[in-house]
Amino acid sequence: MQAVLLAGGKGTRLRPFTHVFPKPLMPLGEDDPMPIIEVVLRQLARFGFSDVTIITGYLTELIEAFCGNGKKFGTKLNYRREVTPLGTAGGLTLLDRPREPVLVINGDILTTLNYGAMYDFHRERGAAATVASYPREVRIDFGVLEFDNSDDPHVLTGYREKPEYSFQVSMGVYILDPSAWDFLVPGQALPMPTLLEAMRKQGSPVHCFRQDCYWLDIGRHDDYATANEIFESRRAAFLGDMEKPKVKIGRDQ
Repeated sequence: MQAVLLAGGKGTRLRPFTHVFPKPLMPLGEDDPMPIIEVVLRQLARFGFSDVTIITGYLTELIEAFCGNGKKFGTKLNYRREVTPLGTAGGLTLLDRPREPVLVINGDILTTLNYGAMYDFHRERGAAATVASYPREVRIDFGVLEFDNSDDPHVLTGYREKPEYSFQVSMGVYILDPSAWDFLVPGQALPMPTLLEAMRKQGSPVHCFRQDCYWLDIGRHDDYATANEIFESRRAAFLGDMEKPKVKIGRDQ
């Protein structure tokens, strides 16, 4: 099975770290640190995605030097480099149209999601695209005022003190059928939400995959700190029975 790992972003929310490191190479754990991209690649290999293309852009050379040909992770790696940023979907135009569904994943997430189960779900449902979904709660740290603007916008109709809202959010993990490439224009930047909405409006079925798992985007400083703690305490949950071989940057063993 084929996967595409998106690793071209500049990681501006994690500066100053990402001035010298691309975000996918940010290490997780204390005693035996492992870059987040290595965690993802080892997970992909464990679930049967042995053919992986990494789309790079920012500090490409560091990612290629560390990952090499992928043998040390149990994968076969290919690289495609964005000359200009193309967004989370636009970079797929750098690949030939696939023959089978492709797993597309952001290179900066920490999750225990079963990619194999998601792939099976996609095939069984006959979806054109599948999005991994995760529940999140957002607390508003203010008193929220409500008005009936259709009547008198100055009359208070409700007051909620620090309410919490629940949402299903995208995990940054997708499975796309080859038909998704019909919506892509070479060289044109395209966000993934725009692609999925275009597919849905054209009648292509887009489904959501929900699973009881852990997920965290490490894009912000506080989330990165949390990810370090979680990975250190639950390493086996993310890596299974896989052992990490000792490797050096730029060499494959």
